[in-house]
Amino acid sequence: MGSRFSSRAKSPIRFVKNVKTPIPIIHSEDDLRCPMEQSEPLFVALKLQGVPTELVRFPDENHDLSRSGKPRHREERLRHVLRWFSQYLK
Repeated sequence: MGSRFSSRAKSPIRFVKNVKTPIPIIHSEDDLRCPMEQSEPLFVALKLQGVPTELVRFPDENHDLSRSGKPRHREERLRHVLRWFSQYLK
């Protein structure tokens, strides 16, 4: 049993059974704050529940992708966000 301060206690995976809203997951592969090992199980759990989701991975980027990432990755990230919102916020 972990403490309430453990990463498992704070993880969205604990509440995945309650998720119904489509969720995009955009993750930088070199993110040391939130490693890929946190996104992948969430993505799989959402897929298994039939929740619309996708996982977009950016190589050679860190936690600050949206602010200081490579310009082409920042543009690509924004395109993914806009596409997702246009699809699910009609």
